[in-house]
Amino acid sequence: MKKLSLAIALTVFVAHAAAAEAPAPKPAPATPAPIAAANVAPVETLAKQAVVIEALTGETLFAKDADTQMPTSSMSKVMTMYLVFEAIKNGKFAMDTPVTISETAWKQSGSRMFIKAGEQVKIEDLVRGVIIQSGNDAAVALAEAVAGSEGSFSLMMNDKAKALGMTQSHFVNATGLPDPQHYASARDLALLSLALIRDFPDYYHYYSEKEFTYNNIKQGNRNPLLYRNMDVDGVKTGHTDAAGYGLIASAHRDGRRIVTVVNGLKSMQERADEPAKLIEWAYREYGLYRLVNAEEKVTDATVWLGVDKTVPVAPERTISKSLPRSLKDSVKVSITVDGETVAPIKKGQKIGKATIIGTNMEPIEVALVATQDVAKLGFVEALWRKMKRKIGKE
Repeated sequence: MKKLSLAIALTVFVAHAAAAEAPAPKPAPATPAPIAAANVAPVETLAKQAVVIEALTGETLFAKDADTQMPTSSMSKVMTMYLVFEAIKNGKFAMDTPVTISETAWKQSGSRMFIKAGEQVKIEDLVRGVIIQSGNDAAVALAEAVAGSEGSFSLMMNDKAKALGMTQSHFVNATGLPDPQHYASARDLALLSLALIRDFPDYYHYYSEKEFTYNNIKQGNRNPLLYRNMDVDGVKTGHTDAAGYGLIASAHRDGRRIVTVVNGLKSMQERADEPAKLIEWAYREYGLYRLVNAEEKVTDATVWLGVDKTVPVAPERTISKSLPRSLKDSVKVSITVDGETVAPIKKGQKIGKATIIGTNMEPIEVALVATQDVAKLGFVEALWRKMKRKIGKE
């Protein structure tokens, strides 16, 4: 069948906020290379493990031992809160439900909310106690509220990790306190954080709150980037002697979200400076571009024996990609449509393809589909059109 092929100029723009949170990023391959790294200014980090992820597409912009199993410290409390939010969403309890604090929760060491055994505390206070104050006592109290015991809760953590594609993670407690069998990779923690932001947008605001007072004890959020003017709105710090200083940081700027994970740093100052450097580097060196838009017609396809002689076609799905800003002008989209398609045509019927190519990027193909139905002609009119074509009048 005859085909028509033409090249069209690429329109690139930053994806807007409504689109930026929609799709779930797919789990990354075990050791993906940062995209087109040779075309961006180099960046280094003092972190032992680090990763920078483009939220909308799930692409890796920077990686350093990102798939190495490492102690999580309190950063694994993001998983604790994922399961708590899921329980609330599923109706197990509400934010104002009171929880009786067990002696096990009260006795937790490390960072604490300072709840007391036997007292009743609202779920929402415990949520803030974990997210803002990093309270181990609050984390265990919530784990017991969800699963009955911290041990049962850790089984849920591992089931959820598997469901989210966290292939280098294993959990044995709700707090992140040191244990040889409690670990994750930087990439897994990024995937987890993206899933939490995606799945629980109504609860994510707790991560941007800067302080919380309980029992007349005011504690500030430990995330140092919340106090810098750089659009960071979460998610979680961590520190133990075994893990060093770590941070999961998420920034949302101009409708575009970047998630960064660092771990193994030597001081609180490094924990503030290193992820800040990586976030600013990512926004400066990479842009998020919409390569084709499912809502935009790219051309018309010829229709034979239809009530309309042409049908508009558009990409089957929108494709966005993070690219080095220096390469955006190299991207081209080639459109190939069938020379003639016989009616009837159904909306969504495949009629061609778009091929996206550019410097240092693998070609991307997406089907082109009809954007509307085209009915076939009646018998008499169709016969007349066939006769006209046969004598060269069509």
